[in-house]
Parts: sequence; structure tokens; C-alpha cells
Amino acid sequence: MKKIGFMDTILRDAHQSLIATRMSTRDMEPALELLDQAGYDSLEVWGGATFDASLRYLKEDPWERLRIIKQQVKNTKLAMLLRGQNVLGYRHYPDDVLDSFVKHAALNGIDVFRVFDALNDLRNMEQSVRSIKTYGGIAELSICYTISDFHTIDYFVDLTRRMLDLEPDRIAIKDMAGILTPAVARQLVTRIKSITDLPLHIHTHCTAGIAEMTYLVSVEAGADLIDTTLSPFSNGTSQPATESLNVALSELGYETGLDSAKLDQLADYFRTVKQKYVTSGLFNPKVMQVEPKALLYQVPGGMLSNLIAQLKSQGQEHLYDAVMAETPKVRADLGYPPLVTPMSQMVGTQALMNVMAGERYLMIPQEIKDYVMGYYGRPPAPISDEMRKKIIGDAEVITARPADLLEPGMEKAREELGAYGHNDEDVLSYALFPQQAMDYFKERAMPFAYAPM
Repeated sequence: MKKIGFMDTILRDAHQSLIATRMSTRDMEPALELLDQAGYDSLEVWGGATFDASLRYLKEDPWERLRIIKQQVKNTKLAMLLRGQNVLGYRHYPDDVLDSFVKHAALNGIDVFRVFDALNDLRNMEQSVRSIKTYGGIAELSICYTISDFHTIDYFVDLTRRMLDLEPDRIAIKDMAGILTPAVARQLVTRIKSITDLPLHIHTHCTAGIAEMTYLVSVEAGADLIDTTLSPFSNGTSQPATESLNVALSELGYETGLDSAKLDQLADYFRTVKQKYVTSGLFNPKVMQVEPKALLYQVPGGMLSNLIAQLKSQGQEHLYDAVMAETPKVRADLGYPPLVTPMSQMVGTQALMNVMAGERYLMIPQEIKDYVMGYYGRPPAPISDEMRKKIIGDAEVITARPADLLEPGMEKAREELGAYGHNDEDVLSYALFPQQAMDYFKERAMPFAYAPM
């Protein structure tokens, strides 16, 4: 009987996908001990947008959240999503900042570091792996799955083969848009498992309505771990329900290690948490709609909802179909970057500008220019000379690893933070998000306590 490990995303990606990462630590605490007893391989509890949202919206210290979780989750591995050289932000950070971040994340309780790069540029993952190994973590390197003429099964298998040179502990297929179809999943998992014995972890979303089928064929093809979430925060733009997948796979003869009774108790608790966010208006019913167009345009669900909001705010909702049709064209112009943070925001903004201006690339954001100049890494496919000239003129394209061009950042951040910083974790918060961290530290220094919702 094969064991299938479950990583539950209830404390990270599930609420990031459904309520914009607004679940407070206070709402997590009552469930922690039971989550630890439920039989999961791991719990995804940190990283992604949780760090930024904690400082910016919840007025919480994300490091303190991690320490609180670790105090009560003593037997189950804790996992985080790390954006490679972007750490948890939207630009590249120096190696010393990344190294110090991994060190303190490990010290405060993270076991599994799922590392990805928005361009699948392995140069942007090298320092992450070195640091994870230095500080005793589990390095799970992720393939950002996307669809294009360039992104074939052979491409992803070759990418995996090159990843193996970095000596990771696990491989993950990260399908952020929920567009990995069952047929492709079967081929891709089979091919990857033929070249490595490392555990293979599958991550997808229910955005397009096919996630459960994708998980089933992935498991049948040899995948070892899957990401799910407890039912109150499942489906829509989130992951499939843990309880349902536990029953389905168990009946098919797979060992999950999960305790069904404890899962039911946890679902009862998080149902009350969800209701609180429904009442507050943070839970928008639109995130629960199946969006088959994600398969057509390869656009993540969160990007779709953001686009709708942008157009609505400008009274331009009638342009939706035109912007959706323009998005894959911009993506092709830019060398087919996977639509994941920060590339999803950048490509979507350029498509919107092209349509609204009535002329392609009349307006070009600085981030797009930086990308074409190589400051985010190497595009998956070459950008044509014509397109490069249109976007950056005769500016030079760098070929070095982008982080090699950055000055060390920790001491500078320490000096700028001054007396507001109490420890290395504070310095790291400031190095990653200077404005948000400083606002939080100034509020923390006031003689009254901030009361979270």
C-alpha cells in the first residue's frame, strides 16, 4: 500500500487564495494542536503573501506568528513558500538578505522550504538551496507549470534534470493557475519519476474545475505528496478538500495517515472562522466560481479577479475580453514567462495598457523594461530583437545572475532601522518591506496595543 502524504494549506495558500491572506494568528491558534495530531506530512503555514499581509493589514509580526505555530505544532513538519531570490517580495534581494532570512526561518520553525522562481531560472534558486542546506532545512524545488508552445513535457523534464544538479530533497510541480490537465499530469509525473527517486509533490488549484482529477492521475502515475485544504477553505481559487481526498484515496487503497475524526473537528472549527470573514465582507463569493477560461488563457484566478476589479474601477468593463485576448500575446512577446508573482501582475498590466491605449506598447511600465533588460532573470524563450528594441531601445541586456549585481543589504537595513529594530528578525522584515515594517514598528512602539479583528 503506497503512502500519499498530504500538505494542508489552510494556514497559508487557502486563505491567501480566498480572503487575500487575511486570516489572523488569533484565528489559527485554537486549531494548532489538533492540526498537529491529524496525521499530515506537513502544514504550509508561512511564506507567499502571508509576511507582507501580516505587516500591512493585520498589524502582526509574521515572525511571532511562526513562533506561536511552532510552539504548538511539535510533530508535523512546517512548510513555507519561498520566492527564490525574491524571498517574499516582488524584486530580487541580495544574497546576504536571503541567507539570513532562511537562517531565521529555520531557527523559528520552518522545516520544508518550497522554492520557486517566476521564470524557472535556476540561477535564482541556487542561493536558496545553499542556505537551506546550511541551516538544516528540506529543500523542495518547484517547477512553475505553465502552457505555451515552448513549455513542452520535454522542457519540464529537462528543467527537472537540471534541478537535480542543485541536490534538492524534493521536487514539486507548482500549478498556480490550476491549468495542469489530467492528461498532461500523467505524462509529466511519469517522466519525472523515471529520472529521479526524490519525492514528487503536486500543487494545484481548483480554479478551472479539474484539480481532483489532476491529483488522482498524478497519484496513479507515482506522485508522493499532494496539497489540499480543509473543506471550509477549499475549492474555488483554493485547493481541493482534504477530507474528500482522504476518503477517495483511502478507498482506492492508498495510505494517507490522516485521522478522519480529527479532520471533521478541524473542519467544524474553520467553518466558524470562515463565517467571520464572510460577515466582514472579506470573503467574496466570486472566488468560488469555476473559471474554465483559465484553461484557455492560462491566467490564474487571482489575476482574473484583479483584472475585473481594475476595469470596473475605470468604467472599462467592456474591455475585459479584449484584455484577456491580449494577455497571451504579451506573454508571447516577452518570452512566455509563467504567470506567477511578479510576472502575472506585470504581464496583466501591460496587456491592460495596450488595450486601453489603443496601441501596443505605447506605454510601458518600468518593471517590464527591467525584465527585458534581464534584471529578473533569463526569459524562458528568447525575446525578439524587434520587441526588445521597442521596449528598451539600445539599452544593454545583462547576462549575469541578477543578484550578483546587488550590494549586501543586511547592514544597510540595520542602520536605517536604528532603534526601531529589536532583533535580526526585525531587520529582515525591514529589508524585505521597508515601508510596511516601519509603519508596524512605529505602531508597536506606541503605548497602546493594536487589537486585530
